[in-house]
Amino acid sequence: DTEVTQSPTHLIKTRGQQVTLRCSPISGHSSVYWHQQTLGQGPQLIFEYDSKEERGRGNFPDRFSGRQFPNYSSELNVNASEMGDSALYLCASSLAQPGRVTDILYIYFPP
Repeated sequence: DTEVTQSPTHLIKTRGQQVTLRCSPISGHSSVYWHQQTLGQGPQLIFEYDSKEERGRGNFPDRFSGRQFPNYSSELNVNASEMGDSALYLCASSLAQPGRVTDILYIYFPP
């Protein structure tokens, strides 16, 4: 693969639902980074994984969890989602820091 891929590409959920996002890194990259970007703000690190281990975590509640699989793909889960979770979710991969953001996901909570 020549690019990071995320699925789904967009998602609409209601408050309280479970959100599962998946990311496949560029082939050969063992580091995966998940970021959240809310309106008017820069990307904030949620998790950093390298070689299947969590290497860093941002200031996010325990409702946010994740993991990295043996093939270096990754999954981000948001349990009991809240209105404030509506944002762009960015996945990046790299051989070494910093990660390169190449795909975006937008979660929309309708009124």
